Amino acid sequence: MALKYKDKILAGFFLCAFCGWLLTNLTSCGKASTASPTGLNIRYEVLNLSPDLFPVNLFIRFTQVNTVGNPFVFAVPHGYFYVPYVDTPYQYRSNSVAGLTLFSRDDVVKSGLTYSLFIVGARSDNSLTQLFTVDTASEPALGRGKVRFINVSPTGVSGLNVSANGTPAFSNIVYLKYSKYLELPIGNYDFKINSTGSSAILKDLPGVTIQDGRLYTIYAYGYTTRSDSAAFNAGVITNK
Repeated sequence: MALKYKDKILAGFFLCAFCGWLLTNLTSCGKASTASPTGLNIRYEVLNLSPDLFPVNLFIRFTQVNTVGNPFVFAVPHGYFYVPYVDTPYQYRSNSVAGLTLFSRDDVVKSGLTYSLFIVGARSDNSLTQLFTVDTASEPALGRGKVRFINVSPTGVSGLNVSANGTPAFSNIVYLKYSKYLELPIGNYDFKINSTGSSAILKDLPGVTIQDGRLYTIYAYGYTTRSDSAAFNAGVITNK
């Protein structure tokens, strides 16, 4: 009887130990999976501006982040999405060749901030590169918004200028560089882009509305030497 009693105590001990181990592992697994869009509050955007890279997908933790069947294609803004992990690297893989990693990045992202990755250049001449930006700034004054300019046009190496309703706003922003945010009164604006040292307008962006408390990015991309879909162009992102 004493032996059976000891066996029961021993069995109970091991059962408790197993339950404790199981609870610990389940808790740790739960912590690993709490990297949710709501919890991290990190917004991320990918702009594929390389004319010969073809569509790409973003993988983090070996999991595709963008929606399957909706890759990042050339010159098509997809808008911001929530990054579910802070782990690196971020792997950008070909949508055409399964498993082919085109490049990886180890940028540090922080909760509550907004980011963009501009993929620019071309594979054909080995000029493919990326520009990573933080799209967060201090609040503009009441009745104002903020705008900045990014030059990701490979042929804009001598610099680009931008005017807002005829008034100079950004000057001599060279390739892969960007300005600080400029505060502007709310209203409608006509932004014109020209090369530094030339008065010829490369791109006109009329009817851009600056709203109260908002942040915007104007970006120039494409090639001034081309007249096809990869020709010089510009777009506007609402960062906030």
